[in-house]
Parts: sequence; C-alpha cells; structure tokens
Amino acid sequence: MLLDKAPEELRLESKLEAKSLNVYYGTFHAIKDASLAMPSNHVQALIGPSGCGKSTFLRALDRMHDLTPSARVEGVVELDGKNIYDDDVDAVSIRGRIGMVFQRPNPFPKSVWENVAYGPKIHGLKDKRRLSEVVERSLRQAALWDEIKDRLHRSALDLSGGQQQRLCIARVLAVEPEVILMDEPASALDPIATAKIEDLIGELKKLYTVVIVTHSMQQAARISDYCAFFHLGELIESGPTNQVFTRPKDRRTEDYITGRFG
Repeated sequence: MLLDKAPEELRLESKLEAKSLNVYYGTFHAIKDASLAMPSNHVQALIGPSGCGKSTFLRALDRMHDLTPSARVEGVVELDGKNIYDDDVDAVSIRGRIGMVFQRPNPFPKSVWENVAYGPKIHGLKDKRRLSEVVERSLRQAALWDEIKDRLHRSALDLSGGQQQRLCIARVLAVEPEVILMDEPASALDPIATAKIEDLIGELKKLYTVVIVTHSMQQAARISDYCAFFHLGELIESGPTNQVFTRPKDRRTEDYITGRFG
C-alpha cells in the first residue's frame, strides 16, 4: 500500500500493514477491526489512554499473542506483502525479522557480550570472531559501545536502567531485523536516559521501520513521523503526526490530545 505524507507530496511504501485486525482474550474483544499501514524507514507511534489496545495491537504485529493461550488473532498482518499469520509462515522466523523491545529493560543474567551474542548464536552463528563483530556493531548502533566497551564480560545487570534498555535494543539489532517494535521503551527511565533512547530512535529509522507505543503525547510529537490514536480497542484515527496533533479529524482524538480525557 502507498501512503501519503502531508504536506510533502511523497508517496511511501508500507513495510508492515494490518488489515481488519481483531484480537480476542477469551471472549473479550481487545482490538476491533483495526487497519493500519506502517511505512518503511519511518517511526509510527501508537497513542491512546491506558487500556485502549495499543500494546495488544503492537504484539499482534510479530505474533507475540501465539504465546498467550487465551488470545486469538483474526485478520491479516502483512510484512512486505506476505501475511505473517499464513499457515506456512514460521512464527520464530517472523520474530527474527520483527524485533520487540519491551517496557522495562529485561537483560539476561549474563554478560553484556553474551546478551548481544545470544540471538545470532540461536540462529546458528558459532564463530567467536564473527560474533564479536556482531556484538560491537550492534552496541555501536544502539549508541552504547563507547560507554561499556571495557565492560563486555561483566554482568548486564550491573548497567544502569538506561544502559540496560539500550542493551536490549542492541540485542534486537544483533539478529538484523527489518522492523523494530517498541512498547513504551522509555517509560521506566529518567529524562536523560529517555532523551538518549529518543535520539537513538531517530538514528534507527534510517535503517529500520520503527513502531512505538508511547503514553507520552509529547514524546510521540518529538519522535514520530506517523501517529495512530486508539480508544477502547478501536483505531480511531491515523496519519502524519503533525496532522493528527494539529488537525485531528475525529472529536475523540481532539479530546484526548487536548487533555479532556485519558
């Protein structure tokens, strides 16, 4: 699908696209017929009040709900035009192409080096010299190498919260994904660490498509190119971030952005 970006007359190809997506937890209908095209090499923000379905939608984009027994997904999520929910698609391979960064840093209780090398090892890379190259490249991409290059064999749990979150981003980058999903990646961090994560996202979109859930409208305005507003499980409105924030088409979007609820 092609996307319009205002005010420029650019036509953008979508990397990832949800079509008539529905998610259920048992009988609870958590996401209701949501369709959203997410363009390549841009940041797509998902905003809305707590419990509105942002994270549920995000997790449907890389088949994380497969791991929840009560969850059921209906509809289509296309990665480069191929439905990731087709019977012939392997969920593990999809999670290699679509990486996830969670709300709270979750490093393994291993060394920094082992954390980053873990994914490539699982995918069959055994050569230690090559693994060390991947570790360095990934830590550099995550803007962390200069801070911890002398501590690669110390426990990742010794790092600060902000460093741990960038380590988790490096861990995702190590398997060379095409899309990076982020579920409120800075919500547990202080303002300085948050600023580093936001700067990093701006760099990552040069190489990857980024989809981020954020509870902060200010953060969405700062870092995203496109924005989608969810409310009560429905995708109410989406478009270029500037348009959604300054010229919302739906009254519910305007009410949320101006602080009338949420």
